[in-house]
Amino acid sequence: MGFDRLEHVPRPDISPVIARSWLLVPASRPELFEIAQESEADAIIIDIEDAVAAKDKVQARADTVAWLSSGHRAWVRINDAASEFWSTDCAALRDVPGLEGVMLAKTESASHVNDTADRLPEGMRILALVETARGVLHVEQIASAPSTFRIAFGTGDFKRDTATGEDPVALAYARSQLVINSRAARLPAPIDGPTLSADALAEGTRLSKEMGMSGKLCLTHTQAPTINAGLAPSPEDVAWAHGFVRAFEESGGKITDGSDLPRLARAQKIQTQARDFGIEAAAAELGSLNY
Repeated sequence: MGFDRLEHVPRPDISPVIARSWLLVPASRPELFEIAQESEADAIIIDIEDAVAAKDKVQARADTVAWLSSGHRAWVRINDAASEFWSTDCAALRDVPGLEGVMLAKTESASHVNDTADRLPEGMRILALVETARGVLHVEQIASAPSTFRIAFGTGDFKRDTATGEDPVALAYARSQLVINSRAARLPAPIDGPTLSADALAEGTRLSKEMGMSGKLCLTHTQAPTINAGLAPSPEDVAWAHGFVRAFEESGGKITDGSDLPRLARAQKIQTQARDFGIEAAAAELGSLNY
């Protein structure tokens, strides 16, 4: 899996609303929990679903609860609402102090989200993982469910369910549905599925961003820096934003054509992202640029 011991480097505390890299960690390997926590991933998800064989789920669930009850915090991917493990997952996690939220596997309806929310503390955040044709078909309802915090795309299971190929065009419709319905429901932009090949990661992250997704799952902490950089504004973007806002303010807010206000909104969003992700200092060197 590529998990190596890391030296801890303090990073900005990234809100899950804008988190870019979401690291899935097998619950059957508790020795990886600390390594994941010390990594550059914006969010950690301990996986007690697909990453754990049925015979190992009891121990993996217990190890997860123990770690989250000892001062640590993480998300947990639980088994889908139609599985025999789902209710036990919810009951085990209900009173765990370090639980950030749950990722609900194979979400196919609003009732899956609502029923899960009923078994967890009030206000618990639920990431709806859409992995099937039925999930995409019902994504409007899923996004509109009161307890849905954000939507993620399980590309591997979706390709198996639909016999879809590897060409990005084959997943464009599904990705667009997640993006459009997230926006319509006033949710944060969705989280894309993982790119398994290290060589293809930068391009896969670029595609996620181009499709309107602002987060990406990963299976090893070594992918987090590439994802974080790819889903954050570039230094050139930040320099342009600073220059545009400065010029706009110096002009007294004068509007020259219909593109000024949309560009101002984009520039202000980039400035906010730069502050949130702690990259403003790196962009300052280019702050004199004004595109």
